[in-house]
Amino acid sequence: MENVAKISKERAYKLFGSSHVNDFEVGTTKGLRQIHEYLFGGLYDFAGQIRDKNIAKDDFRFTNCLYLADALTKIEKMPENTFDEIVAKYSEMNIAHPFMEGNGRSMRIWLDLILKKQLGECVDWSKIEKSDYFSSMRRSHINDLELRELLKSALTKNINDREVFMKGIEQSYYYEEAE
Repeated sequence: MENVAKISKERAYKLFGSSHVNDFEVGTTKGLRQIHEYLFGGLYDFAGQIRDKNIAKDDFRFTNCLYLADALTKIEKMPENTFDEIVAKYSEMNIAHPFMEGNGRSMRIWLDLILKKQLGECVDWSKIEKSDYFSSMRRSHINDLELRELLKSALTKNINDREVFMKGIEQSYYYEEAE
């Protein structure tokens, strides 16, 4: 597991300024699958593949695999013209949790690509505490207001700043470390 985190983090770092990031479809399930495959290809045999098993984290069950394809189709069709719409789409994708592992790391890159394309902004993840992030994500399936406020407070127009990107990757991987 440690090797997976190390190698996938190195791949994530290489995304900044690479042509690979331009190959990902922004805001689509296909694009999220492309990101996941890029990060975890060769590390997980299911890299880039939509899960066919049910999964849960703590006391939360993610979308049942029987309904996952329909849920992903609906999520993909969600609008992404405003910040609120983008966060709602991100929240719904989190509830779907389409992969067996690596959802958060892939989805945070996916979210930033949507924000960059639609609003010319991204999240400076280094400004968001792990506990605050997970608390807001756990509650976002009921109401995403807390998540919206948390992400909004960390938005930056520095979308081409290498340091913001690198700190964001570092923070994203820190979020996934066991307590």
